Amino acid sequence: MNTPGNTSENAPDSLPAVEDYTSHTGGARRAPAGTAVPLTDPATGKVWARAHQDPDAVDAAVDAARTAFLAPSWGALPAHSRADLLHRLGDVLVAHTEELAALETRANGKPLTATRGEVGALARWYRYFAAVAETMEDVSRPLSGTARALITQEPLGVVAALTPFNGALSLGSWKLAPALAAGNTVILKPPPQAPASSVRLAELALEAGFPPGVIGVVIGGAEEGRRLTEHPDVAMVTFTGSTAVARTLGARAAERMKRYVCEAGGKSAHIVFADGDLDSAVLAARQGAFSAAGQTCVAGSRVLVQREVYEEFLRRYGEAVGRLRVGDPLDPRTHVGPVASAVALERIEGYVDDALAKGARAVTGGKRATVAAPAGAGFWYEPTVLADAGPDLAVCREEVFGPVVTVHPFDTEDEAVALANSVEYGLAAGFWTRDAARAHRVARRLEAGVVWVNTYRLLHWSVPFGGYKQSGLGRENGVEAVTEFLQTKSVITEHGTPADPFGD
Repeated sequence: MNTPGNTSENAPDSLPAVEDYTSHTGGARRAPAGTAVPLTDPATGKVWARAHQDPDAVDAAVDAARTAFLAPSWGALPAHSRADLLHRLGDVLVAHTEELAALETRANGKPLTATRGEVGALARWYRYFAAVAETMEDVSRPLSGTARALITQEPLGVVAALTPFNGALSLGSWKLAPALAAGNTVILKPPPQAPASSVRLAELALEAGFPPGVIGVVIGGAEEGRRLTEHPDVAMVTFTGSTAVARTLGARAAERMKRYVCEAGGKSAHIVFADGDLDSAVLAARQGAFSAAGQTCVAGSRVLVQREVYEEFLRRYGEAVGRLRVGDPLDPRTHVGPVASAVALERIEGYVDDALAKGARAVTGGKRATVAAPAGAGFWYEPTVLADAGPDLAVCREEVFGPVVTVHPFDTEDEAVALANSVEYGLAAGFWTRDAARAHRVARRLEAGVVWVNTYRLLHWSVPFGGYKQSGLGRENGVEAVTEFLQTKSVITEHGTPADPFGD
């Protein structure tokens, strides 16, 4: 493991030392109220802002969103006008890349180089869904005689979008853009430790021309989340986060007949067949597992390697992971930043210690990382590769959500598929082969919503994203995402004289 120094050239220095963030409802931030929760920078362990959790903000946000949905300034807006606003919002966000990227890095510890890339790409999502909005059309179908049916797609109303700490802005936009394209209003509920970028997004949306109330933000924890998702005027809930919370929200939505989409946990397999490109597989498996310090739902945290190349892969992979630079996320040389919190650090350490105690060995890493001050006061764990970990160990079956990978040998294609499919999750998978027939065959057999062949983590705004099994319901991205935010109405018109079924 390499740890760079603490130089932070090109790092923004415009953020205030401490700022108060409050919910954003009806086009403005609310006055501070409720419980003030300190926001801790995971790289330094220091408080950099306060977030005010105010349960009363829920009703205010929903009322504003419902009013905006029914108002002509949004509810009667033609699709091409919504598309124009989406284009402008994407442009405004990109114009504020430095500010927004810095907020995300302070909240989740991702390297600034990564958050800059995420924010810089957001315009493409908004532009894509603007185009989808302009291409949505009603369908007319002739019925018997002189009757015709008009099939229309209409927005649901107020959407509650609950977002995760590891991508409150980017993954929030995955929900926001298609929901707005469909004509809904949206209340973002970012995670309590990372609300800042969502509040700024709501403010920048006003700058882009969105009417007040169309985009709101509720800051809070479990209580605010419960009130929001149970509110009778919220028509749909969309969530990204843990499977445990996804199940709770799903039950809550089902009880109230609300539309529900979720992207939950993952334990993705990254398979290397003996005929695959080993050089590329080593680098892709490194990037696929250790981006964002492994705190991503699609992290390829189980690497399965065919026995013929297992030892060579393990050696090269361990060396490649050992070269990753852990350190200050504001330093452009950093590859891996801190994990999100002290609680996360203890959880990760627990998984690894348990595996080592039960016979696994650390090829590299395996303990907390030492990073020079001032960043050293944060929450650091070494990028870790474990070998000889039995497939029934918790680290091999549960979502660790940290920089930890297990590597396992296999002999046959059937064994690889069985191992990949052996967990309760089914979000993503990837594999490496030069055999075209095997590529098609294995892709079909893997129980995952996204399968990568000879690549990993390639995501695109036009390609549906979502999970099988316990990894979620519904899809984000692509045209399919917009349909999640629409409901179908059939309008049947008789253009002639209706028949009298009673004949009198």
